[in-house]
Amino acid sequence: MASISRQLAQWTAALRYEDLPPAVVDRAKGVTLQAIASVLIGAQTATGKQALKMIADEEAGVKKGATLMVDGTLVTKGGAAYANSETALSGGKYDTFRMLTHPNTAIIPAALVAAESVGASGKAYLTGVVAGYEVMERMAAEFIPQTMSRGFHPGPVFGIFGAAVAAAKVMGFNEEQINSTIALCASLASGNLESARGGGTPLREGAATRSALLAVSLAQGGYPSADSVLEGEAGFYHAYCGNNRGILNFSFVGDVKADLGAITRNLGKDWMFLETLYRIYFTAGYNIAHIDVPAAICNENNLRYEDIDRVEAVVNWMETQYPSPAFPSRREDGEGQFGGTAYYTAYGVVKRGFPVTAGRKTDPKDAPPEVLDLMKRVTIIPSHKMTLFGPRFTIFTKDGKSYTRQSTGREFIWNYDTHAKRISGIANSLPIPAAQYEQIVATCRDLDKEARADKLVKLTLKA
Repeated sequence: MASISRQLAQWTAALRYEDLPPAVVDRAKGVTLQAIASVLIGAQTATGKQALKMIADEEAGVKKGATLMVDGTLVTKGGAAYANSETALSGGKYDTFRMLTHPNTAIIPAALVAAESVGASGKAYLTGVVAGYEVMERMAAEFIPQTMSRGFHPGPVFGIFGAAVAAAKVMGFNEEQINSTIALCASLASGNLESARGGGTPLREGAATRSALLAVSLAQGGYPSADSVLEGEAGFYHAYCGNNRGILNFSFVGDVKADLGAITRNLGKDWMFLETLYRIYFTAGYNIAHIDVPAAICNENNLRYEDIDRVEAVVNWMETQYPSPAFPSRREDGEGQFGGTAYYTAYGVVKRGFPVTAGRKTDPKDAPPEVLDLMKRVTIIPSHKMTLFGPRFTIFTKDGKSYTRQSTGREFIWNYDTHAKRISGIANSLPIPAAQYEQIVATCRDLDKEARADKLVKLTLKA
């Protein structure tokens, strides 16, 4: 049987826009909008400004390259990939796949750089995005907790593969070039947890995206590859997961073995990409359910803060020991704390939602006092059987009644129009006019009709 990288390369090279189901195309448009919204927000943050300035100062004046989104400076493709990824990460409007990866912060910047460099159409861009997501998420799916337990951050470790495959597909690479791209990514993948645990700022998807463009450039020039680079005895899975046999010490639901053959099984038939959900609030992805589901219970039963005695939430155990039970930097199953899961649960109950424009708050003085009170009466209960992002909530009222809902983890997977509506509140807090943002929304919606996908890059620029 062909190697994993060879099978992924064959599938990616042969993939056509016409092969994509409507739901898959719709999701590719949605993750693109989510990433661009995050870039627009992130370009206004201190870290986003720093990334843009550093690359513009070092690389301005190149004759051929790619554009820094929002800023407009023409820089190298690798420089644009880095800075655009950093602003996407800084903006906090991620998508989320299985809790600990945020594919759009790497894949979308890389795909847009590639689209600009070759003048790719909207259809070619969307096809590349889908290929990047499907490859990345299949490679990561069962191995995210295991990778994290070894001190690697799975976001950049797996994100480099998605970014590189997306760019390679947009640029029209053949099977050999894509296989080489994947092999090169195995050598360039990186991302460590300790900086964040020690109070520093981790180097994440920005570096991975820049390295992805290096892999693409080397593969385009004919860099030779080894087919065994992923599952070989000294290959990627041995290095990042501890073995190449799928043996797991950590998993989301207690599995002790993963099947490496599942990475390529039913490619083009079963779309893992459709598991990708939107993280519209600036908080850990698993907290989305803790805002929206209790809010829905309260809306449906006309429950008010004054009525609530306490709240219980049974959640996947990985969601209580972030980022990994092997190296937890915070626990969510103790007494409720400002900015923790209990806080967002209480916020959903009290305010029946959370503002999409709100950044990460650092001062409890900014919090509603009712939320700070109720969060002390929220109990988070870890479970090895509960699905990711699918807690079971029970709200107990002072009159002795209780209201329970089991979420599925899929409540936050919306079609394009629903997603665009859910994040529309950001329009008046961006560095471009609201009408220009609406042009971005409309362009993403009809991206398969656009002659050039990099129209989206130009729409981020200030007039």
